[in-house]
Amino acid sequence: MKHMGLALAAMAGLAACQPVTGIGELPRAASVIPPAPAPGLLLPDDAARNFVSVVARVEPVAEAACRAYNPSANCDLMIVVDDRPNQPANAFQTLDRLGRPIVGFTLALIADARNADEIAFVVGHEAAHHIAGHIPQTQRTAATGAVLAGILAQATGAAPDEVRAAQEMGAAMGARTYARDFELQADALGAEIALRAGFDPIRGSAFFDRLPDPGDQFLGTHPPNAARKETVRRVVAELRQGT
Repeated sequence: MKHMGLALAAMAGLAACQPVTGIGELPRAASVIPPAPAPGLLLPDDAARNFVSVVARVEPVAEAACRAYNPSANCDLMIVVDDRPNQPANAFQTLDRLGRPIVGFTLALIADARNADEIAFVVGHEAAHHIAGHIPQTQRTAATGAVLAGILAQATGAAPDEVRAAQEMGAAMGARTYARDFELQADALGAEIALRAGFDPIRGSAFFDRLPDPGDQFLGTHPPNAARKETVRRVVAELRQGT
């Protein structure tokens, strides 16, 4: 397991971000008493340890799931922390230039987690996006949307600038075609990964209760929170019945 940019020391109120190489090495600012966290939040050091310990347990399970579900994929996950200041609570999955899967977390998300189960579910969810091949699928639908929109624009006699604008719009709409389905697929597989790593995905999915509900917005990229929590409950019930 390799980690890049684990600047969890920032959560303890330090001005400079320093890499964290072990749970016992979290630096503290001398003579500084950090403010008490909001109700339900972990103390900064506890949140950092929570994240590091969860990743250590979930990452090998996610990589094993990758090899089982998608043997042709690069299953060498890299877990990173986005330590840029003032970033909102967020997690993401992407690929580096060599195609290695990257799963990233902002410091705000790590600090906002109420327990290990929430972090475990989010790690599983983001890893599931890679396992299911959602990035290349999104790229293909975006490219198809751009081509079709461009052809239609040219057929109507649109000017070159208008064709380019239509292609950009077509790409955006194409990228959103399966976005909601992809999120539910990642929720399902992410729940399985978290459960197999020894965590409670149902408890972990409680973080949806703190997110704005996208509902059924037109061209929305995320399904309603209730649908996502129901997906997690269903998958966990099925897995537990099968054991």
